[in-house]
Amino acid sequence: MKKKYVNLTIVSFIIGFMLFVQYNTVQNPTIRDTKDSWEIRNDLLEEQKRHSNLLTSINDVNEKLKQYDGADQNPEQILQQTITELQQHSGGLPVTGPGFTISIKPSFDVIQFGYEVEPIPPMLLTRLVNELNRNGATEIEIGGERVTFWTAIRDINGNTTVNGRILSKSNTEIKVLASSYEQAKKLYNYILASSLVDEFFIDNLMLEVSEVEEDLTISATVQQIDRTYLKGDK
Repeated sequence: MKKKYVNLTIVSFIIGFMLFVQYNTVQNPTIRDTKDSWEIRNDLLEEQKRHSNLLTSINDVNEKLKQYDGADQNPEQILQQTITELQQHSGGLPVTGPGFTISIKPSFDVIQFGYEVEPIPPMLLTRLVNELNRNGATEIEIGGERVTFWTAIRDINGNTTVNGRILSKSNTEIKVLASSYEQAKKLYNYILASSLVDEFFIDNLMLEVSEVEEDLTISATVQQIDRTYLKGDK
């Protein structure tokens, strides 16, 4: 009789434990979090792009060092070439290369129904510039203003400005250059396939991208760099 109660207790314990596990599973189902894996993939892609850009920069520097070490060219001439390249990258000189033009215009609905044309949101314009730089753009010009490391995109009194210059609400042109025609084509395809077109459309703006050109010219910036703290004591 005692053995019978022991067996009944054991069976009851097992049944109770199984019911507890089943109840806990129903209340707390296992959910596969795929978002983390996609975030990791995107982070990995970004790191690969940075790695590739870094290798390209290192290769350019090594090539420049080889030119200085070689005896074929005059070192002064190579130095002048380096200065010219630095002036171009800093916006001091115009630059020509493969690239394309992006036009930002009010959407058809805004024009058709006579709605007020709003300026381009600075945050959205900044996001576009960041995406261009992240994916291979070497030079950018917005509404005739060269984008450099000190460029400011701001909202001033309800107007979107680049380097203090107010952008047109009806049509703003953005010129984009890349290191090669192939790179420009990749960047062109990336912009068309990205969510940027939809993001601009949400703000009643159309993003139109022209075909890639072999020789597209970006003007020099007219903004002067403040060199007050770069001057030595005399």
